[in-house]
Amino acid sequence: MSTTTTFFFPETIYVSNKQTQTEVFEEIYLDLVEKGLVTEDFFDNLIEREANYPTGLDLSPIDSSLPDIAIPHTESEFVKTTRIVPIKLTHPILFHHMIRPSDTLDASFLFMILNENGAEQAGMLADIMDFINSVDKKELKKFFSCEEPKEIYTFLEKNFN
Repeated sequence: MSTTTTFFFPETIYVSNKQTQTEVFEEIYLDLVEKGLVTEDFFDNLIEREANYPTGLDLSPIDSSLPDIAIPHTESEFVKTTRIVPIKLTHPILFHHMIRPSDTLDASFLFMILNENGAEQAGMLADIMDFINSVDKKELKKFFSCEEPKEIYTFLEKNFN
């Protein structure tokens, strides 16, 4: 069984033209809270968690042509579902590096993890990294340049195992 049916949903795939982390987080939060997928406190906790535990990832060690990404998330008590929310950024946004928090990078794509069962967090992060490592790099580069939610969803449905 493919995990895509579990992790990705067409109604929670976004393309954002916001200019800052806070603006993107707020835009996505407002839609997620309206859909009943996160609590009212999700936004503040997402901001705080990102400040304390940054989620930016440099993908150049995998392939220098890939953009940098971030995998923002917060504690499960602020989430009412389990899914991965892909967010294509039309403008790269500054994130601090997950491994070296003093370093910054310009993320062009976010995989926001919503996880109502905290124990699955590491597994979902590993699944995202497995996807990035296993997909053909030319295909992955095309994926990261997708501008339409439907295109993003179709690619993930086909390639995220």
